[in-house]
Amino acid sequence: MSEVSAPKRSLIDRWSSVSLARRVMIAALVWGLLVLIGGAVALSAIYRAQTLSLIEDDLEQTLVTLSRELTREDAFLADGRVTDTNRNFFSNDSRFQTQYSGHYWAVVGLTPDGEIAGDFRSRSLWDEAVPVTPELIARAVELPGVAQYANYPGPLEQVSRVGAMAIIVENRSTPLVLIAAADRTPNDAAATRFRDMLLVTMIALFGGVFAAMVVAVRYSLNPLRRLETDVAKVREGEAVKLAGDYPAEVRPLTEELNKLIEHNREVVERARTHVGNLAHALKTPLAVLRNEAKGGSQLDDVVRRQAEAMQTNVEHYLKRARMAARAEAIGVRTDIRPVLDGLARMLNRLFDARGIEVTVTGADAAIFRGEQQDFEEMAGNLMENACKWAASEVLVTIRDSGRELVITVEDDGPGLTPEQRAGAMKRGVRLDETTPGTGLGLSIVTELAELHKGSFELGDAALGGLKATLRFPRP
Repeated sequence: MSEVSAPKRSLIDRWSSVSLARRVMIAALVWGLLVLIGGAVALSAIYRAQTLSLIEDDLEQTLVTLSRELTREDAFLADGRVTDTNRNFFSNDSRFQTQYSGHYWAVVGLTPDGEIAGDFRSRSLWDEAVPVTPELIARAVELPGVAQYANYPGPLEQVSRVGAMAIIVENRSTPLVLIAAADRTPNDAAATRFRDMLLVTMIALFGGVFAAMVVAVRYSLNPLRRLETDVAKVREGEAVKLAGDYPAEVRPLTEELNKLIEHNREVVERARTHVGNLAHALKTPLAVLRNEAKGGSQLDDVVRRQAEAMQTNVEHYLKRARMAARAEAIGVRTDIRPVLDGLARMLNRLFDARGIEVTVTGADAAIFRGEQQDFEEMAGNLMENACKWAASEVLVTIRDSGRELVITVEDDGPGLTPEQRAGAMKRGVRLDETTPGTGLGLSIVTELAELHKGSFELGDAALGGLKATLRFPRP
C-alpha cells in the first residue's frame, strides 16, 4: 500500500511563514538587483550613446569642411567636373594621411540612377572601397545638406561609423555625396570597460548598502526579540506582565497581551469559583439521599450505592476541573527542590518505624511550570506509594536538561509486572486489592501530567523495585 504524500505548499503559503527580517532582506535583495542591473544597463547605454554622439559630431565637422572646400568658386569647371581631383584635403591632419588610420573621407559622384560614378578620397582609405551603402546614399540625396549616419565594416575588420551628406552643385545634374568615416572600435571598447567598472562599483556599493540594511533590520527587530523574552518570562512565572518601554509600533501589542494575561487569570479564578460552588451545591442533595437510604431494603441499598457512586464521580470530575483550571494558568511556577525535600521529611517521619529512608537528589534550581498543589499531588502520590512498598530505600531524582524536566521515584520493593503497570494507571483500580506488594491507583498522576503537557510512565528501578517517571518538555 503506497503512502500518501503530504500536499505541497504553494509559494504564497510558504512566503506567509517567512520571518519579517527575511522578507525585508529578500525584497531588498530582489529590488536592489533589479535596480543594479537596470541602472548598469541604462548608464552603459547612455555612455555608449554619448561616445557615438561625439564621433558623429567629429564626422559632421569633417563633412562641413569638405562642403566648404567644394563650394568655392574655383572648385568646379564649367561642365561641373571637379577642377583638381588630386587635391588633398586635410593635408595637415595626420589622421587622414596614415593608411588605414581609422579616419577617412571621400567625395562621390553619382550617375542619374544613383550609382557611384567616381570618387576621390583621403590617403588613409588607400585602395579600399568607399565605406558607404546605397541605402545611406539614397537617404543623403533625399535630404541634401543634412548628414546621415550608419555603421559600415571598414578596413582591417574595423567597425566604422559613416556620415554622408549630399550637396547640390551648379552645372551638375546629380549631387555630390560627401563621405566621412571613423573607426568606432576604440569607443565601443571604452564603453565596455566603463560598463564593467560600473558593474563592479555598483555591486560593491549595493553590498555595502545591503550589509547596512541587514544591520538596521536586525536592530529594528530587537524590540520583538525582547518581547519574545518577556512573554517567556511571564509564561514561566518570572514576571506577572509585560513591562518596559517598547516602540510605538509594538506598544499596542504589549498592551493587548497584558490584557489577555489578566483575562486568563480572571477566567481561571472564575472557573475555580464555579467548581467550588458546584461542589457545595451537590454535597447536600447527595447527603440527603444517603441519609434517606439507611434502611435495609433492597431499594435503600440500590439508592445508597448509586449515591456513593455519584459522590465518587462528582469528586473525581470536580477535582479534574480544578486541575485543568490550574494547569491553564499563565505565569505560575513552582520550585521543585523545596517541595520534594518537604515531602521527603514528612514521609521519613511517617515511615520511620519501618526504617524507610527517602532521599532527594539532582538539580537544585529546577522549576515546574504549574501550581505547587498540582506538583505536590503528583510527587506526593508517587513518593507515598514507593514508601508503602519499599523494603528500605526510596530515591527521588531531579534532572533538568533545559529541554526536558524529568522526575524519577525509585524503590527497592517487589516492583510490578508489565500487566500490573498498565492496570496501575487506570482510574478506580487499586493495586493493593489485586496483587500484594503494590501501591495505590495512579490515574490521577497520569491526568495531572497530561494536563501539564507531560507524561507519566512506570518501569523497573535500578534498586530492584518500581520506577515512576514524570516528564515535562520545556517549550
